[in-house]
Amino acid sequence: MFVHVMDVVSRWAIPLIFAGVLSYALCRKIDVYGVFLDGAKEGMEIAVKILPFVVSIFVALGIFRDSGAMALLARVLAPVLRPLGVPADILPLMLIRPLSGAGAMAITAELLRHHGPDSYVGRLASTLQGSTDTTFYILSVYFGAVGIRRIRHALVVGLLADLMGFVLAILFVRVVFGAK
Repeated sequence: MFVHVMDVVSRWAIPLIFAGVLSYALCRKIDVYGVFLDGAKEGMEIAVKILPFVVSIFVALGIFRDSGAMALLARVLAPVLRPLGVPADILPLMLIRPLSGAGAMAITAELLRHHGPDSYVGRLASTLQGSTDTTFYILSVYFGAVGIRRIRHALVVGLLADLMGFVLAILFVRVVFGAK
């Protein structure tokens, strides 16, 4: 019964919210189309403004990966992380996740394809993907969009949050699903 109710709610939630907002706007005599166009125009201006930051983060990520620095760093960290239950296959995900959500998703998809979603690696990769954020992407794109240039403290806090996300994800997977 609960599953059926949740299925109905999830199927109708977005259309009902949309209809509610549209009805509210019409009752208040708001020019919905005009407001929509103003928002679209502002969105385009922001997109143009952040484009250099997006390009720079993807170029830096490509250089990091293609230069072999990511593979070297993974090899250096593997002996330290293996006793903690972090397989070597997970290290590229841990290195890319703070840089790029799309890159991390590609690595996660490959890990799931290779190891399976119910494997230790698959569960750990999925949990890591959901437990951390793209710190460098956020700092470069969002901070750049609003003109914040001094990011030192935000960078430290963001990377510490990522580290805690990694640690807690590893502990969670080990406790809930068992160690490898």
